[in-house]
Amino acid sequence: MTAQSPRRFDRAARRAAALVIALGLDWQLRELPTPVHPVGLVGRAARALRRHAPRQPGARLRFGMVAPAAVHALAGLGGLAVERVARRLPFVPGVVLEGSALSTTFALRGLLDRAHEVESLLEAGDLEEARAAVGRHLVSRDTTALDAAQVAGATIESVAENLSDGVLAPLFAYALGGLPAALAYRSANTFDSLWGYRSPELLELGRHSARLDDALNLLPSRLSALALVIATLLRRGPRDARRALDVWVDQGDFTPSPNAGQPMGAMAGALGVELTKPDAYHLGAGWPPPAPEDIRRARGLALIAALLVAGAVTSLLARGAIGPRPTGARP
Repeated sequence: MTAQSPRRFDRAARRAAALVIALGLDWQLRELPTPVHPVGLVGRAARALRRHAPRQPGARLRFGMVAPAAVHALAGLGGLAVERVARRLPFVPGVVLEGSALSTTFALRGLLDRAHEVESLLEAGDLEEARAAVGRHLVSRDTTALDAAQVAGATIESVAENLSDGVLAPLFAYALGGLPAALAYRSANTFDSLWGYRSPELLELGRHSARLDDALNLLPSRLSALALVIATLLRRGPRDARRALDVWVDQGDFTPSPNAGQPMGAMAGALGVELTKPDAYHLGAGWPPPAPEDIRRARGLALIAALLVAGAVTSLLARGAIGPRPTGARP
């Protein structure tokens, strides 16, 4: 054993413990109020920058690259500051501090709770409120004219896509780059959710944010799909898992986004339902439309997939097999 081994073990143990704490906090506690939540702060910055963006197309395009990059850098620096403080504290308070900050990048419990809310409203026959809930919490499309099956489908699509965006992507960012990478990723994803639309106003302003988010989610989206296939195998058996794999491979590129269709295709195959957005895509075309009970099944598969990946990443972190090796911090 070399002289560096105890220090490397301590760093690995801290990072693994911080991840466990972060996931536990995300599951047990409500989210911080929006005004003080890091994602809320980034959202406020994005809205303020949008108001002050130049009007000329060329200048707007450059502003849309530089301004978000500055916010992402600030988010990463904030994560670095917290990480440095945490590494200088004793083990328990240090990992609690780092885990608490990391928990703000995850949205698993909130995602599943909001999907369950829509499921309950549909089961109660309150279509109007279900439309409002899915539009308020889960999707950006107009939901006022959706029927019950379309509301259920939009909810399932959001569960699948946000398994990647709101859980696995920040998890992998933390695993590979620590807290600075996780917070910077969350900043980039937030800008994409607010600026990444092909409307006349945002076409130039949000172009770089959309492309950056696409690049950052290329791997997490596909790993999310794979995790859903494995979760389907464990929960529903090889036939449904094979169907999930087939739809993912054959139809994962059917959506306009290069990433959204990956976990959505796997989920459509796992459930044996058609997920569709008019004039955009059809995944599992010809299968039955989704019902409220399919939301429940989607929630269960997403939870198993998240736990599988979190367990694997935590194990790798604990062994020091992945992640950065910080310098300048004492054990």
